[in-house]
Formats: sequence, structure tokens, C-alpha cells
Amino acid sequence: MPTTTPGGQVRRSALAATAEPVWVRWGLIAVALVFLTLFLFVPLVAVFVEALKKGWDVYLAAIVEPDAWHAIKLTLIAAAISVPLNLVFGLAAAWAIAKFDFRGKNVLLTLIDLPFSVSPVIVGLIYMLVFGLQGWFGEWLRDHDLKIVFAVPGIVLATVFVTFPFIARELIPLMQAQGQEQEEAARVLGASGWQMFWRVTLPNVKWALLYGVILCNARAMGEFGAVSVVSGHIRGQTNTMPLHIEILYNEYQFAAAFAVASLLAGLALVTMALKYIVERRVRNEVRLASENQGNHS
Repeated sequence: MPTTTPGGQVRRSALAATAEPVWVRWGLIAVALVFLTLFLFVPLVAVFVEALKKGWDVYLAAIVEPDAWHAIKLTLIAAAISVPLNLVFGLAAAWAIAKFDFRGKNVLLTLIDLPFSVSPVIVGLIYMLVFGLQGWFGEWLRDHDLKIVFAVPGIVLATVFVTFPFIARELIPLMQAQGQEQEEAARVLGASGWQMFWRVTLPNVKWALLYGVILCNARAMGEFGAVSVVSGHIRGQTNTMPLHIEILYNEYQFAAAFAVASLLAGLALVTMALKYIVERRVRNEVRLASENQGNHS
């Protein structure tokens, strides 16, 4: 008759108390798969089916149509400007918050999270209030022949606002987990602030930085609410891809609308694949940083 130690009995009792029956586990998995199928996979497949419903000729014509092509270029321009700006801000904010103690640190953290709690439509209205013709700086901008709203600068400003938390929020936890030991060692060896940043800090967070850039870029290209308010919906001038899709759908040009929507859906699929790859790297970095922090302590 096999003997068991008290410790083994305790471990088995704990596992028995927390383990679920097989049918419960498989039932939960089935519910999750049904949910994903109905609310994710089926709509995603429907986008591509509707986009190609009338053939490749109609699909390509909808994409190369002048207004659609301008919307694609404007979306890429807004993302190409807002993502690097958020990259610089995210790195600076994460480095300051994770590596230094200063007055107003909690205020900065709160401001970084502000776009998560404010509706994008409200953001667009705020920019209209500040830079619109009837806004605070409207007359001055008009007198100097400068356009913010109903132009590319307003679209970029709105995109920057709604996307700037993504990079900072990916970097801050990792930098905090890594601690300051490596930077302090580099300082003792005579490294300057820039040398510490480029040769110690940045290489240690490169995967988290890439992960934040991927999320930021996807959010920038798919932004609708804030851009919808500040763009003015000027066809062929200030419409991004989401706005152009809305106009086509409202005009019952379903094939064209789904054709342009398939580009955004394709971007989402690529983003998911990159996110999965980079996320594994980020988890490994966080785990190694936590282990190193525990060894030092």
C-alpha cells in the first residue's frame, strides 16, 4: 500500500479543490469557441466575401478609385506622423516614470491614461472648440491663413491624442520590473546618460517598444470618432479609410465599402499575428526582469 506524506496529501487536496471536471473545462472551451466564431470569425469572413462578391475587377476598382486612394494615403500619413510622435513621448514618459522619482509623477500617469476614459468624439469636439473657426484660436488661425480642423493637422492631432497611451503603457511595467541596477552599474563604469539609454535601457525594452508601436499603429489607422469630428467629412480631402467606408456604405455602395474595409481587416489580421509573436517576447522579458530583480533582492 503506497504511503503518502502530509505535504503530498495537502497538495493533492488543493488540486482537487481547485480542479474542475473534464466536462466543465471542455464546456467552457466550447462556449469560448462559439463566441469567437459568431462575433469574430464570421464577421471577418463576411467582410472578405462581400468585398469579392462582384469579382476582382470591382474590388480593385473600388480600391484604386481616386477618393479611396486619397483616403488610404491620408490614413497612412496620419499614422506615419502620430506613431513616431507617440514613440518619442512613450519612451520619454516611461523612462521618467520608471527610473526617477519626481513631484507630479502620479499626475503624469493619470494624464497618460486620460484617452482611455474620454470618448474620442469628445476629443474631436474639444479640438473644434480650441481650433475651430468659432473657437478660442479660430480668428487668429484664419487671419494667418492656417487650418487645423477640417485639414490634415487636425486629423493628426486627434490621432495622436487617442493613441499616445499605448507605447508608454507597454514600457512602464517592464522598465519598473527591470529596476535600475543595470543603469547604476553603467553609471559607475562612467557611462553618460545617453550611453545608458542607448546601450542599456533601450535594448532591454526593444520588444515591448515594438509591441506598443504595433498597437499604436493599428489604433491610428482604425480611429473613427475623433477624426470624424475634426475632418469635416470632405470627400477626397479629409476622409480617412474608416470615414470613406462609412460614406460608401451610406450611399449603398456595399461592394466598394467592403473592399476598402477588407484592407483594414487585413491590417487587423497582420497586427494580430505580429502581436502574438512580439507578446511572447515581451512576456519572456518581463519574466526574466522579475527573476533578476528577485535575485538581486
